[in-house]
Amino acid sequence: MKNLLSLFLFALSICLFNVNSQTQETRTMNFDGNSREYIIYIPSNYDGSVEFPLMFNFHGGGGLSSDFMNFYNDMRPLADTAGFIAVYPQAAIDPVDGSYAWLHKAPTSHNDIFFIEAIIDALSSEFSIDNDRVYACGYSEGGIFSYELACRLNNRIAAISSVSGSMLEDSFRNSYYDLDFCSPVHPTAVLLIPGTADSNPHSSYNGFPPYYMSVEEITTYWSNYNNTDINPIINQLPNTNLFDGSYVEQRIWENGDNCSRIEELKVIGGDHDWPGAFGNMDIDATSRIWNFVSQFNINGLIECESLSTNQQINKKNEYLIYPNPTTNELVLNSDKVYQIEIFDLSGNKVIEFKGNSINVEHLSSATYIVNAIDLETKESLSFKVIKK
Repeated sequence: MKNLLSLFLFALSICLFNVNSQTQETRTMNFDGNSREYIIYIPSNYDGSVEFPLMFNFHGGGGLSSDFMNFYNDMRPLADTAGFIAVYPQAAIDPVDGSYAWLHKAPTSHNDIFFIEAIIDALSSEFSIDNDRVYACGYSEGGIFSYELACRLNNRIAAISSVSGSMLEDSFRNSYYDLDFCSPVHPTAVLLIPGTADSNPHSSYNGFPPYYMSVEEITTYWSNYNNTDINPIINQLPNTNLFDGSYVEQRIWENGDNCSRIEELKVIGGDHDWPGAFGNMDIDATSRIWNFVSQFNINGLIECESLSTNQQINKKNEYLIYPNPTTNELVLNSDKVYQIEIFDLSGNKVIEFKGNSINVEHLSSATYIVNAIDLETKESLSFKVIKK
């Protein structure tokens, strides 16, 4: 009987754990003298044995976190399949106009980046969290706030995305909000999804000086900081919906420090929209954001190794592998035998081979990460190659 009771209690604990492992909760936290709310979604594949990333999602000014989650940017299905915890914080009420705002109107001492840091700390104490993989995205003012996290909470944020939201000019950030200048501390991948026909002053494609930066100024700032290629790779994405009045051009600045990069999904003819939910329907912003940010951690591209002298040289395509760029073959400049693995920038292995040369003619034109393991010494080298 005792054994049966123990077995029953064990089975009950398993059931309760499984229920708890796929939970959506609205939580409250006392922060800065206010009771603040945030929604968390713990996916069904969380069991505490593996550290999960955090994905923050910020609604627009005046909006509600629940509406943003339910109607525009529902990350829950992705969380279930990819394995991350989705967080939807609620902005505080601006005492000036009574609206929910991430950036309170002056005069104010309110600073929500520390609210987000408090959530990170609270969830890290309760769940198994990968603190090297904390991401942020947002719409409109939530997109502006995502840039603020990348600028002023950069030591906790690995990568961000902003949809229909600009970035504050440093002078405006300092003079109006009394906030510090943008000061990132690590190479930071950024995905921005702007519309060229967005008429909102805080998200105009051409900017709104001296308050908000233009898209070109934003991409220049982050590509310069990350030390990427000067000129972007430009691709026109398929115009799958002919009735939405817009199409998308992809612009990628690659080869940044620690394999960081900047990507712009330029919605030509797009307004103040969340693509895939309303406005442009050629792309789904929600899945695009996760697929982008999830490639990076606080150190850069997860598959990138660029710390040794040889690897830094390899990054400049000056040693060990040739031709680079290539059209059909890669050759290792060595008489050693290597185990060669080639990954795309999403981390998917596309080739595995043993030897000193490899045919890559069948690969699509793109940038790839090559890992080469010396089969004798087990020394591993990693570098980027470009397939034309």
